[in-house]
Amino acid sequence: MKIGILTQRLHSNYGGLLQNYALHKVLKDNGHTALTIDWKPGSRNLKWYLSVGGLYILHAILPSMFEKPSLGYTLTKEEDAIITKHMRYFREKYLPHTRIMKSSKDFKKCHKEYAFEGYVVGSDQCWRPCYNRFQREMFLSFIFGLNDIKRISYAASFGSDKWEYDDVLTADCAKYAQEFDAISVREDSGVNLCKHNLGVEAKHVLDPTMLLDKEVYIALVKAENEEESCGNLYYYFLDPSDEKKNTLKTIAARTGLKPFSVIPKYNSDHRTKENVKNEIEDCVYPSVTKWLRAFMDAEMLFVDSFHGMVFSIIFNKPFWVLGNPKRGMSRFLSLLKIFHLENRLVTPDTLEQLDIWTKINWDEVNRIRGEWRKLSLSFLNDNLGE
Repeated sequence: MKIGILTQRLHSNYGGLLQNYALHKVLKDNGHTALTIDWKPGSRNLKWYLSVGGLYILHAILPSMFEKPSLGYTLTKEEDAIITKHMRYFREKYLPHTRIMKSSKDFKKCHKEYAFEGYVVGSDQCWRPCYNRFQREMFLSFIFGLNDIKRISYAASFGSDKWEYDDVLTADCAKYAQEFDAISVREDSGVNLCKHNLGVEAKHVLDPTMLLDKEVYIALVKAENEEESCGNLYYYFLDPSDEKKNTLKTIAARTGLKPFSVIPKYNSDHRTKENVKNEIEDCVYPSVTKWLRAFMDAEMLFVDSFHGMVFSIIFNKPFWVLGNPKRGMSRFLSLLKIFHLENRLVTPDTLEQLDIWTKINWDEVNRIRGEWRKLSLSFLNDNLGE
Protein backbone atom coordinates (compact mmCIF):
# COMPACT_ATOMS: atom_id res chain seq x y z
CA MET A 1 0.00 0.00 0.00
CA LYS A 2 1.20 3.53 -0.75
CA ILE A 3 0.92 5.40 2.54
CA GLY A 4 1.16 9.06 3.44
CA ILE A 5 2.49 9.71 6.94
CA LEU A 6 1.24 12.87 8.61
CA THR A 7 3.15 14.01 11.68
CA GLN A 8 4.77 17.09 13.15
CA ARG A 9 7.08 19.21 11.01
CA LEU A 10 10.35 17.63 9.94
CA HIS A 11 12.40 20.29 11.69
CA SER A 12 15.22 20.36 14.25
CA ASN A 13 13.85 17.89 16.78
CA TYR A 14 15.75 14.67 17.43
CA GLY A 15 12.82 12.71 18.81
CA GLY A 16 10.52 13.95 16.07
CA LEU A 17 12.86 12.86 13.29
CA LEU A 18 13.59 9.48 14.87
CA GLN A 19 9.97 8.58 15.53
CA ASN A 20 9.32 9.32 11.86
CA TYR A 21 12.31 7.19 10.86
CA ALA A 22 11.05 4.31 13.00
CA LEU A 23 7.52 4.42 11.58
CA HIS A 24 8.91 4.54 8.03
CA LYS A 25 11.06 1.49 8.72
CA VAL A 26 8.25 -0.52 10.28
CA LEU A 27 5.93 0.22 7.36
CA LYS A 28 8.64 -0.59 4.81
CA ASP A 29 9.53 -3.85 6.59
CA ASN A 30 5.88 -4.84 6.27
CA GLY A 31 5.83 -4.29 2.52
CA HIS A 32 4.38 -0.78 2.31
CA THR A 33 5.68 2.29 0.50
CA ALA A 34 5.54 5.39 2.66
CA LEU A 35 6.19 9.11 2.24
CA THR A 36 5.98 11.66 5.01
CA ILE A 37 3.87 14.66 4.04
CA ASP A 38 6.24 17.55 4.62
CA TRP A 39 4.68 20.83 5.68
CA LYS A 40 5.61 24.28 6.82
CA PRO A 41 3.30 26.92 8.27
CA GLY A 42 2.66 29.91 6.04
CA SER A 43 3.24 33.50 6.97
CA ARG A 44 1.87 34.81 10.26
CA ASN A 45 -1.65 36.18 9.89
CA LEU A 46 -4.10 38.15 12.07
CA LYS A 47 -5.46 34.96 13.66
CA TRP A 48 -1.94 33.93 14.69
CA TYR A 49 -1.20 37.30 16.28
CA LEU A 50 -4.51 37.23 18.16
CA SER A 51 -3.66 33.75 19.43
CA VAL A 52 -0.22 34.90 20.65
CA GLY A 53 -1.86 37.91 22.29
CA GLY A 54 -4.19 35.56 24.14
CA LEU A 55 -1.21 33.55 25.42
CA TYR A 56 0.41 36.75 26.70
CA ILE A 57 -2.77 37.52 28.67
CA LEU A 58 -2.94 33.99 30.10
CA HIS A 59 0.73 34.20 31.11
CA ALA A 60 0.09 37.52 32.86
CA ILE A 61 -2.86 36.04 34.81
CA LEU A 62 -1.45 32.55 35.50
CA PRO A 63 2.33 32.67 34.98
CA SER A 64 2.87 29.30 36.69
CA MET A 65 0.59 27.50 34.22
CA PHE A 66 1.26 29.30 30.94
CA GLU A 67 4.66 30.10 29.45
CA LYS A 68 5.30 33.57 28.12
CA PRO A 69 5.18 33.21 24.33
CA SER A 70 8.34 34.05 22.45
CA LEU A 71 8.18 35.43 18.94
CA GLY A 72 11.87 34.75 18.59
CA TYR A 73 14.20 35.87 15.86
CA THR A 74 13.30 34.76 12.35
CA LEU A 75 16.33 33.21 10.66
CA THR A 76 17.40 34.15 7.16
CA LYS A 77 17.55 31.29 4.65
CA GLU A 78 21.32 31.32 4.85
CA GLU A 79 21.32 31.18 8.66
CA ASP A 80 18.76 28.40 8.72
CA ALA A 81 20.82 26.39 6.22
CA ILE A 82 23.84 26.56 8.54
CA ILE A 83 22.00 25.87 11.80
CA THR A 84 19.97 22.90 10.50
CA LYS A 85 22.51 21.38 8.10
CA HIS A 86 22.92 18.11 10.04
CA MET A 87 19.19 17.72 10.56
CA ARG A 88 18.50 18.26 6.86
CA TYR A 89 21.17 15.70 6.00
CA PHE A 90 19.39 13.05 8.08
CA ARG A 91 15.99 13.98 6.71
CA GLU A 92 17.09 13.87 3.08
CA LYS A 93 18.99 10.61 3.47
CA TYR A 94 16.66 8.62 5.73
CA LEU A 95 13.14 10.11 5.57
CA PRO A 96 11.34 9.88 2.20
CA HIS A 97 8.98 12.84 2.00
CA THR A 98 6.77 14.90 -0.26
CA ARG A 99 7.21 18.46 -1.39
CA ILE A 100 6.36 21.05 1.26
CA MET A 101 2.70 21.82 1.95
CA LYS A 102 2.08 25.45 2.94
CA SER A 103 -1.73 25.69 2.89
CA SER A 104 -4.90 23.65 3.24
CA LYS A 105 -5.21 23.68 -0.55
CA ASP A 106 -1.76 22.11 -0.82
CA PHE A 107 -2.90 19.14 1.24
CA LYS A 108 -5.81 18.51 -1.12
CA LYS A 109 -3.48 18.72 -4.13
CA CYS A 110 -1.07 16.40 -2.35
CA HIS A 111 -3.60 13.58 -2.19
CA LYS A 112 -4.14 13.67 -5.92
CA GLU A 113 -0.50 14.28 -6.78
CA TYR A 114 0.90 11.35 -4.80
CA ALA A 115 -2.09 9.00 -5.15
CA PHE A 116 -1.93 7.71 -1.59
CA GLU A 117 -4.03 4.65 -0.85
CA GLY A 118 -3.93 5.19 2.88
CA TYR A 119 -2.74 7.52 5.62
CA VAL A 120 -1.10 7.03 9.00
CA VAL A 121 -1.34 10.04 11.31
CA GLY A 122 1.31 10.13 14.05
CA SER A 123 3.30 10.08 16.15
CA ASP A 124 4.50 13.01 18.30
CA GLN A 125 2.22 15.80 19.50
CA CYS A 126 0.50 16.12 16.13
CA TRP A 127 -2.92 16.51 17.79
CA ARG A 128 -1.87 19.36 20.09
CA PRO A 129 -3.24 22.62 18.65
CA CYS A 130 -0.62 24.92 20.19
CA TYR A 131 2.06 23.06 18.20
CA ASN A 132 0.16 22.77 14.96
CA ARG A 133 -1.31 25.28 12.53
CA PHE A 134 -2.83 22.55 10.36
CA GLN A 135 -4.86 20.81 13.05
CA ARG A 136 -7.80 19.83 10.85
CA GLU A 137 -5.43 18.40 8.28
CA MET A 138 -3.95 16.24 11.05
CA PHE A 139 -7.38 14.62 11.16
CA LEU A 140 -7.31 14.19 7.35
CA SER A 141 -9.87 16.89 6.59
CA PHE A 142 -8.53 17.08 3.03
CA ILE A 143 -9.91 13.62 2.17
CA PHE A 144 -13.17 13.94 4.12
CA GLY A 145 -15.95 12.01 2.42
CA LEU A 146 -13.66 10.12 0.05
CA ASN A 147 -14.22 6.37 0.07
CA ASP A 148 -11.71 3.52 -0.20
CA ILE A 149 -8.90 5.46 1.51
CA LYS A 150 -7.45 3.75 4.58
CA ARG A 151 -7.23 6.07 7.56
CA ILE A 152 -5.52 5.20 10.84
CA SER A 153 -3.59 7.04 13.51
CA TYR A 154 -0.53 5.51 15.12
CA ALA A 155 0.52 6.79 18.55
CA ALA A 156 -0.86 10.25 17.88
CA SER A 157 -0.44 12.50 20.91
CA PHE A 158 -2.46 15.35 22.40
CA GLY A 159 0.58 16.11 24.59
CA SER A 160 -1.68 16.85 27.55
CA ASP A 161 -4.39 15.15 29.58
CA LYS A 162 -6.51 18.33 29.26
CA TRP A 163 -8.70 19.06 26.24
CA GLU A 164 -7.21 22.10 24.46
CA TYR A 165 -9.55 22.46 21.43
CA ASP A 166 -12.26 25.11 21.22
CA ASP A 167 -15.84 24.07 20.44
CA VAL A 168 -15.60 24.68 16.69
CA LEU A 169 -12.34 22.78 16.32
CA THR A 170 -13.71 19.95 18.48
CA ALA A 171 -16.79 19.55 16.30
CA ASP A 172 -14.76 19.58 13.09
CA CYS A 173 -12.12 17.13 14.30
CA ALA A 174 -14.73 14.78 15.75
CA LYS A 175 -16.40 14.65 12.34
CA TYR A 176 -13.10 13.78 10.66
CA ALA A 177 -11.99 11.32 13.35
CA GLN A 178 -15.17 9.31 12.98
CA GLU A 179 -14.13 8.48 9.41
CA PHE A 180 -10.93 6.76 10.64
CA ASP A 181 -10.71 2.99 10.32
CA ALA A 182 -8.74 2.74 13.55
CA ILE A 183 -7.23 5.15 16.06
CA SER A 184 -4.32 4.68 18.43
CA VAL A 185 -2.71 7.17 20.78
CA ARG A 186 0.62 7.45 22.58
CA GLU A 187 -0.68 8.24 26.07
CA ASP A 188 -3.30 6.51 28.18
CA SER A 189 -5.00 9.88 28.75
CA GLY A 190 -5.47 10.15 24.97
CA VAL A 191 -7.87 7.18 25.06
CA ASN A 192 -10.25 9.14 27.28
CA LEU A 193 -9.80 12.38 25.35
CA CYS A 194 -10.79 10.59 22.12
CA LYS A 195 -13.83 8.96 23.68
CA HIS A 196 -15.22 11.99 25.50
CA ASN A 197 -14.39 14.71 22.98
CA LEU A 198 -14.22 13.06 19.56
CA GLY A 199 -16.69 10.21 20.09
CA VAL A 200 -14.22 7.53 18.96
CA GLU A 201 -12.53 4.54 20.57
CA ALA A 202 -8.73 4.56 20.68
CA LYS A 203 -6.02 2.05 21.46
CA HIS A 204 -2.98 2.85 23.60
CA VAL A 205 0.29 1.90 21.83
CA LEU A 206 4.04 2.54 22.04
CA ASP A 207 5.87 5.45 20.47
CA PRO A 208 7.23 4.29 17.06
CA THR A 209 10.85 4.53 18.26
CA MET A 210 10.16 1.72 20.73
CA LEU A 211 9.15 -0.67 17.95
CA LEU A 212 12.79 -0.98 16.86
CA ASP A 213 15.62 -2.75 18.69
CA LYS A 214 18.58 -0.69 19.85
CA GLU A 215 20.72 -2.55 17.29
CA VAL A 216 18.90 -0.67 14.52
CA TYR A 217 19.96 2.65 16.02
CA ILE A 218 23.49 1.42 16.66
CA ALA A 219 23.72 0.44 12.99
CA LEU A 220 22.72 4.01 12.04
CA VAL A 221 25.48 5.42 14.23
CA LYS A 222 28.05 3.06 12.73
CA ALA A 223 26.90 3.82 9.19
CA GLU A 224 27.68 7.50 9.80
CA ASN A 225 31.04 6.74 11.50
CA GLU A 226 30.04 8.75 14.54
CA GLU A 227 32.87 9.36 16.99
CA GLU A 228 32.72 8.29 20.61
CA SER A 229 31.09 10.76 23.00
CA CYS A 230 33.21 13.03 25.17
CA GLY A 231 31.72 11.88 28.48
CA ASN A 232 29.57 9.26 30.19
CA LEU A 233 26.97 11.27 32.17
CA TYR A 234 24.62 12.45 29.45
CA TYR A 235 22.35 15.39 30.17
CA TYR A 236 19.80 16.58 27.66
CA PHE A 237 17.95 19.71 28.75
CA LEU A 238 15.43 21.35 26.46
CA ASP A 239 14.83 23.92 29.17
CA PRO A 240 18.11 24.63 30.98
CA SER A 241 18.01 26.07 34.49
CA ASP A 242 20.39 26.66 37.39
CA GLU A 243 18.44 24.08 39.35
CA LYS A 244 19.12 21.36 36.78
CA LYS A 245 22.76 22.36 36.41
CA ASN A 246 23.29 22.18 40.17
CA THR A 247 21.69 18.75 40.35
CA LEU A 248 23.88 17.60 37.47
CA LYS A 249 26.98 18.76 39.34
CA THR A 250 25.84 16.81 42.40
CA ILE A 251 25.29 13.64 40.37
CA ALA A 252 28.68 14.01 38.68
CA ALA A 253 30.44 14.51 42.01
CA ARG A 254 28.74 11.49 43.61
CA THR A 255 29.26 9.14 40.66
CA GLY A 256 32.61 10.30 39.32
CA LEU A 257 31.07 10.44 35.84
CA LYS A 258 31.92 13.10 33.25
CA PRO A 259 28.96 15.23 32.09
CA PHE A 260 28.38 15.88 28.39
CA SER A 261 25.49 16.90 26.17
CA VAL A 262 24.47 16.93 22.51
CA ILE A 263 22.48 20.08 21.93
CA PRO A 264 23.31 23.54 20.60
CA LYS A 265 24.56 26.02 23.19
CA TYR A 266 21.76 28.23 21.89
CA ASN A 267 18.81 26.16 20.69
CA SER A 268 15.71 27.51 18.95
CA ASP A 269 13.82 28.13 22.20
CA HIS A 270 16.56 30.21 23.79
CA ARG A 271 18.74 31.84 21.13
CA THR A 272 18.67 35.53 20.30
CA LYS A 273 19.43 37.51 17.18
CA GLU A 274 22.81 38.36 18.70
CA ASN A 275 23.59 34.64 19.22
CA VAL A 276 22.86 33.93 15.55
CA LYS A 277 24.77 36.91 14.20
CA ASN A 278 27.83 36.57 16.43
CA GLU A 279 28.01 32.89 17.47
CA ILE A 280 26.20 30.95 14.77
CA GLU A 281 28.31 27.80 15.21
CA ASP A 282 26.98 27.60 18.77
CA CYS A 283 23.47 27.50 17.31
CA VAL A 284 24.12 24.54 14.99
CA TYR A 285 22.29 21.32 15.86
CA PRO A 286 24.65 18.32 16.12
CA SER A 287 23.80 15.33 13.92
CA VAL A 288 21.01 12.91 14.74
CA THR A 289 23.49 10.04 14.95
CA LYS A 290 25.68 12.01 17.37
CA TRP A 291 22.59 12.37 19.55
CA LEU A 292 22.00 8.60 19.31
CA ARG A 293 25.66 7.88 20.04
CA ALA A 294 25.23 9.59 23.41
CA PHE A 295 22.85 6.85 24.54
CA MET A 296 25.36 4.20 23.52
CA ASP A 297 28.18 5.77 25.54
CA ALA A 298 26.33 7.07 28.61
CA GLU A 299 26.45 5.24 31.92
CA MET A 300 23.70 7.45 33.37
CA LEU A 301 21.33 10.05 31.94
CA PHE A 302 19.56 13.13 33.27
CA VAL A 303 16.95 14.49 30.83
CA ASP A 304 13.86 16.67 30.62
CA SER A 305 12.55 15.45 27.25
CA PHE A 306 10.12 12.68 26.32
CA HIS A 307 12.38 11.04 23.75
CA GLY A 308 15.40 11.43 26.00
CA MET A 309 13.46 9.20 28.39
CA VAL A 310 12.39 6.83 25.60
CA PHE A 311 15.90 6.19 24.30
CA SER A 312 17.23 5.71 27.83
CA ILE A 313 14.76 2.82 28.11
CA ILE A 314 15.60 1.45 24.65
CA PHE A 315 19.31 1.40 25.50
CA ASN A 316 18.72 0.13 29.05
CA LYS A 317 20.62 3.00 30.66
CA PRO A 318 19.93 4.30 34.19
CA PHE A 319 18.12 7.61 33.83
CA TRP A 320 16.32 10.36 35.66
CA VAL A 321 13.75 12.54 33.96
CA LEU A 322 12.76 15.95 35.20
CA GLY A 323 9.18 16.53 34.15
CA ASN A 324 8.07 19.87 32.75
CA PRO A 325 4.39 20.66 33.48
CA LYS A 326 4.38 23.44 30.88
CA ARG A 327 5.41 21.03 28.11
CA GLY A 328 2.97 18.36 29.35
CA MET A 329 3.43 15.81 32.15
CA SER A 330 1.03 13.15 30.88
CA ARG A 331 3.55 12.08 28.21
CA PHE A 332 6.10 11.18 30.86
CA LEU A 333 3.72 9.58 33.34
CA SER A 334 1.93 7.45 30.77
CA LEU A 335 5.12 5.77 29.53
CA LEU A 336 6.72 5.38 32.95
CA LYS A 337 3.58 3.69 34.28
CA ILE A 338 3.80 1.04 31.56
CA PHE A 339 7.24 0.00 32.79
CA HIS A 340 6.61 0.62 36.51
CA LEU A 341 9.30 3.30 36.46
CA GLU A 342 7.36 6.17 38.00
CA ASN A 343 10.17 6.61 40.53
CA ARG A 344 12.48 7.80 37.71
CA LEU A 345 10.40 10.98 37.35
CA VAL A 346 11.59 13.79 39.58
CA THR A 347 10.38 17.33 40.12
CA PRO A 348 12.17 20.44 41.37
CA ASP A 349 10.68 19.71 44.81
CA THR A 350 12.11 16.18 44.98
CA LEU A 351 15.55 16.75 43.48
CA GLU A 352 17.27 16.99 46.84
CA GLN A 353 15.87 13.60 47.92
CA LEU A 354 17.00 11.87 44.71
CA ASP A 355 18.63 8.48 45.37
CA ILE A 356 20.84 8.16 42.30
CA TRP A 357 21.77 4.55 43.10
CA THR A 358 18.23 3.18 42.71
CA LYS A 359 18.48 0.32 40.23
CA ILE A 360 16.18 -0.58 37.34
CA ASN A 361 15.07 -4.15 36.69
CA TRP A 362 15.87 -4.16 32.98
CA ASP A 363 14.79 -7.78 32.50
CA GLU A 364 11.29 -6.83 33.59
CA VAL A 365 11.30 -3.62 31.56
CA ASN A 366 12.36 -5.48 28.41
CA ARG A 367 9.74 -8.18 28.98
CA ILE A 368 6.99 -5.57 29.23
CA ARG A 369 8.31 -3.72 26.21
CA GLY A 370 8.25 -6.96 24.20
CA GLU A 371 4.58 -7.49 25.04
CA TRP A 372 3.64 -3.92 24.20
CA ARG A 373 5.64 -3.99 20.99
CA LYS A 374 3.78 -7.11 19.88
CA LEU A 375 0.42 -5.47 20.58
CA SER A 376 1.47 -2.22 18.89
CA LEU A 377 2.72 -3.94 15.74
CA SER A 378 -0.46 -6.00 15.62
CA PHE A 379 -2.47 -2.77 15.61
CA LEU A 380 -0.57 -1.57 12.54
CA ASN A 381 -0.60 -4.88 10.70
CA ASP A 382 -4.23 -5.69 11.47
CA ASN A 383 -5.41 -2.31 10.22
CA LEU A 384 -3.08 -1.90 7.24
CA GLY A 385 -2.43 -5.50 6.26
CA GLU A 386 1.03 -7.09 6.20
